[in-house]
Formats: sequence, C-alpha cells, structure tokens
Amino acid sequence: MREYQIVSQISVFTYEELPQDERELVDVAREATNRSYAPYSKFRVGAALRLRNGIVIPGCNQENAAFTDGICAERSAIFAAGAQYPEESVVKIAITARNDDGFMKSPIPPCGSCRQALLETEDRFCQPIKILLCCKDEIHVMDSVKALMPLQFVGDSMK
Repeated sequence: MREYQIVSQISVFTYEELPQDERELVDVAREATNRSYAPYSKFRVGAALRLRNGIVIPGCNQENAAFTDGICAERSAIFAAGAQYPEESVVKIAITARNDDGFMKSPIPPCGSCRQALLETEDRFCQPIKILLCCKDEIHVMDSVKALMPLQFVGDSMK
C-alpha cells in the first residue's frame, strides 16, 4: 500500500485587507445576490468573475420548480463570460451567499458541478483562477480551483 497527502492552502483575509480590485469583485458578488431568484430555498448566491481583460461578469443562482433546471451563480457567470468573451481567460472569482438573516457566517464553496466548470475553464486557458469565498466577516482565498478540487477530471486524466 502507498499513501499520499493532499494539502490545500487557504488564506483568510478581512475585507479591508484585500487589494482594491478584489474588494470590488467581492462587492459585485454581494450585489449579485440581490438578483438571485431563490423562491424555494431562500438561499441567494452571488458570484463575480474578472476576466484577463479586466471586465467583471456577475452571476447569481436561478432556481426552478424543476430543480435540475436551475443554475448556480458560479456557472451563470462562467457561461455568460464564455458566451460574451470566449477568448478571455478568467483570473478571479468571488463567491458569496446569504439567506433571510444576511450573509453567511462561513464561506460557501462551489458545488461539484461548479467546481468542474471552474476547473475546465482553468484548464482550457492554462490560467489559474483565484477563488475568493466571501462570508460575513472574512474572505477565504485560494490561488487555484485545484485547491478546491485536488483530484481533477481534466486533461490527461480523461485520456
């Protein structure tokens, strides 16, 4: 038998400790929760990604009574970016969530489908995507989607 350990590094910042461009991204993600359509779960998720060209694309979750027909905030932003700017890589994404009591006290990481979509975007452009998981009082930062998904289903693993 052989064992190995997978370690992901996460840095934790306050909003004020972030660089200005990342604070702006967090602000757009938080504002995007206001456009969320979440009549069933009341769980409003907002995302904002910055493209290599500096453009910021917001996204928010959109629920549907036929639950599988909805879409998460992260994928709504990724797919909108791909449709509008297909040749631009994503360099950062901020993700946040709130319910009727306000923004969550703990960071909400992307679901498995969103992780895969982010990972494939990172792989497609050979460009790490910095992840900012934003909660009420802190922002948890990872330098790549691979920190969320160390065993990847992309590239050589699919051959």
